[in-house]
Amino acid sequence: MKLIKSTIIIGLCLLATGVNSQTVSKGSPQPFFSANGNVAIQTDQMNALADTIAKVNHRADDIEWSRIVYRVIDMREKQNNQLYFPITPNEKYKSLFRLILEATVNGGLKAYEKKDFDIQPRYDLALTNDRLVETFQIADYDSVNNSVRKTALIEKDPMTNMPVISSYAYPDFASKQTKFLIQEIVFFNKHYSRMYTKIIGIAPIYIYNETNVTNMFMLGLNKTGEGIWNFFQSSVLCWYLFDELRPFLAKQYIIPNGNETQRLTYDEFFAQKLFYSYLLGDGNMLDKMLLQTYNDPESIRREQKRIETELLNVEQDLWEY
Repeated sequence: MKLIKSTIIIGLCLLATGVNSQTVSKGSPQPFFSANGNVAIQTDQMNALADTIAKVNHRADDIEWSRIVYRVIDMREKQNNQLYFPITPNEKYKSLFRLILEATVNGGLKAYEKKDFDIQPRYDLALTNDRLVETFQIADYDSVNNSVRKTALIEKDPMTNMPVISSYAYPDFASKQTKFLIQEIVFFNKHYSRMYTKIIGIAPIYIYNETNVTNMFMLGLNKTGEGIWNFFQSSVLCWYLFDELRPFLAKQYIIPNGNETQRLTYDEFFAQKLFYSYLLGDGNMLDKMLLQTYNDPESIRREQKRIETELLNVEQDLWEY
């Protein structure tokens, strides 16, 4: 009888050991704390996310209406702070700009040219390594020599001749890179009877480039509508296709905002539209943005409100009773 009891107890212990080993095995729920008592970072889960990005394939025949719009994401807005911090990356988190820059330099992410003297993208023309070095530079005005000094953010490794991020220039560049421009399409799908929005491309905006610094300090910035538009369009560095960027966004957690338990990737942040943006312009017959058409802020705000209201009303106007 004692032998039978001992056998049962040993069997239960082995079963419990097996259950415990299954709990921590790959594919099962991971513990919140690691073995040394630190918070566990779910790297296995993150690596799998990029292969399971959800995409909705819309049929062209189902699209009744669509419009391209351009919006600015200002990371100085409190709602967008999570895209800006941390300025200096650490082992857990990195800013959106750092993520994009590392994906460009190390991950093979393509950066695309913009049209000359405009902000619109050219997705058929990718930047070469030499163009990347020219594009991502810090420009400073040298008042002594009345000239512009340039510091490259992306350098060439002398051994491999491949681009690398400058640890010296990055903190200064990243702290002043406070805006992104997104190209978005708004469309109505009659099959689902609802309106959709999709980000097509995203572009970093950096004002301290050679063109702007020269205009500000050496030539004097023209503060008329045309001068402000020229300053803005020259601040748009390059474009990235959002769908090509998404696998990198899905592998990186965004820095928490007051809740360390929150596990939210950059891809989820954009998918849930947790960011704030304001309208820069839309597709129109004149092919002009609001800054090109209106000079005073009040007129721009009024036109922004009109376009936003029109976008909201389209879905209702398409219904027939």
